[in-house]
This record gives sequence, C-alpha cells and structure tokens, in this order.
Amino acid sequence: MNGNIEVTYKVVNQKDLNLSISLDELLKNEKIVKAIKNEFAKGYRNIDVKMDSELNDKFKLETIKEHYFFTVLKDDFADIVTLAEEDASNRKLHKKDCFVELVDIKTVE
Repeated sequence: MNGNIEVTYKVVNQKDLNLSISLDELLKNEKIVKAIKNEFAKGYRNIDVKMDSELNDKFKLETIKEHYFFTVLKDDFADIVTLAEEDASNRKLHKKDCFVELVDIKTVE
C-alpha cells in the first residue's frame, strides 16, 4: 500500500483520573442540586429539580494529557501500538505504570 498514516497517542498513568458520570447520577447528588438552586432559583422557596425523562447523557472527567504524533507507512498498520510505545520510549515518556493510548489514526497522502 502506498501512503502514510499519522498516529496520535497519549501516555496514560494508572493514577490518572478517568471518570464517566451520567447526568442522572449527577442530579442525585444533594450538593449539586443545592448549587443549581442557588444559582438559578435564588430567593425562591419550595423548589425541586425534576427531569422530564431519564437522562442517558454522560460526561467524562479525565486528566489532561499532551498528545504526541508520528507518521508511519500504511504497511505498518498492524504494528501501530508497538510503534507508538517505541516512540514514547524514544522520547523518554514511557515510565513505570504507564501505557500508551491511541487517540487518532489518519491517512496522509
């Protein structure tokens, strides 16, 4: 195959934060509901926060990581993870209890 692939990755530590929280779970927290009431219903009494339907939306809390990229031939597609680990080692990013997580793979002409 002709062409190249641009691989974007990040180095993740096991201690990094990576939580997925649903809005339903968030609105069950009394402190969050109180903060919403204080911000949007200040001065009103007997206010309740209700949802129209079940909320399936989620958001993520995660540690901000720098993204690194490198370019390889399309023929090396099967070895992208290994090559990303090698690139991280060459840049001295790979440490104990760390691993490489692929973020994006793009075809470059």
